Amino acid sequence: FRNPTMLARMAAAVDDLSGGRLTLGMGAGWQEREHTNYGLELLDLPARFARFEEGLKVVTDLLCSDEPVDFEGEFYRLKEGILLPRPKRRGGPPILVGGNGQIRTLPLAARFAQEWNGVFLPPQEYAKRNQRLDKLLEETGRPIQDVRRSLMTECIFGRNTAELRSKLAKENRTISELRQSGRAVGTGTEIIDQFGQWADAGVQRIMLQWLNLDDLDGLESLAQAVL
Repeated sequence: FRNPTMLARMAAAVDDLSGGRLTLGMGAGWQEREHTNYGLELLDLPARFARFEEGLKVVTDLLCSDEPVDFEGEFYRLKEGILLPRPKRRGGPPILVGGNGQIRTLPLAARFAQEWNGVFLPPQEYAKRNQRLDKLLEETGRPIQDVRRSLMTECIFGRNTAELRSKLAKENRTISELRQSGRAVGTGTEIIDQFGQWADAGVQRIMLQWLNLDDLDGLESLAQAVL
């Protein structure tokens, strides 16, 4: 959605203004409707990831380099480009690369990211990708500790079994099927158990989608039951 030169400038400014609290999440793009609505090219997958790789390179170079940068790519070009003023945080905000792809996404995370964010992965699938990322980091000469591991998934929480059963009645899948699709589903104790399984698979941070935005009481109950 943004030219990477402007994205780097915006990210550096927000990171400075927030006292170094920004994590810069970047992805190749996937939402066809938004691209169509706003006249943006989504491109086919190979071209999309080629553009994403160039974007990661441009953003990284501008955030990290104290000297002018030249870059000649298919999608982006720099000629003596430099980000001024320089970011207060050395190297700028950490970059997060999200996605599950083992062929394109994980290699890019190994090269450019300080955090990899898996999406809707059950523990066994997360563990496979986590091990793949370890191997890719070793091949690129980076310590495996360089990249934080996180997961984004939907949360379906019930204060008790009856409330959970009521919420699940609106779903077309069983608890087992939802968990196999990478969702966090259950009462507080059950969700804590799932978090433990994800932690064993290598997850260090979990981002929960709470899709019923008006249910603030339920969100507070989740915090009390889980945190």
